[in-house]
Amino acid sequence: MESKVAVTTLAALAQETRLSIFRLLVTAGPEGLAVGRIGEALGVAPATLSFHLKELAHAGLVGTRQEGRFIYYSANYAAMNELLSFLTENCCNGAPCSIPAAAGCCDGACN
Repeated sequence: MESKVAVTTLAALAQETRLSIFRLLVTAGPEGLAVGRIGEALGVAPATLSFHLKELAHAGLVGTRQEGRFIYYSANYAAMNELLSFLTENCCNGAPCSIPAAAGCCDGACN
C-alpha cells in the first residue's frame, strides 16, 4: 500500500461516526447490513449516514450491493488487512514477528 492511499484510508476512519460505521460492518461479517439497519443501530440520520457511507466507499473501506430496493454495505476486509499490514510492516525492526499484531507485536515481545 502506498502512503497516499494509507492517508486517505486513515482519514476516512478519523471521524467518530465513520469509525463506528466501519466497526459495525466489520462485526456484521461479509453479508453486511442494509443502510436502514446501520442507521438504526447507530442512531444516525439518513442524510448524515449517506454522507459517511460515501466517504468510506471513496476510501475503499466498504462495498455495496443492491438486493431489491435495499442497499447493503459491507466492510472491505482486504482493504482493512492491507492497511493493518502497512501499519505494521516495520514491526520488530523489520524482523519476522511470531506474535500477531492484535496481540501487540511491537510491545517489545519480539526483542
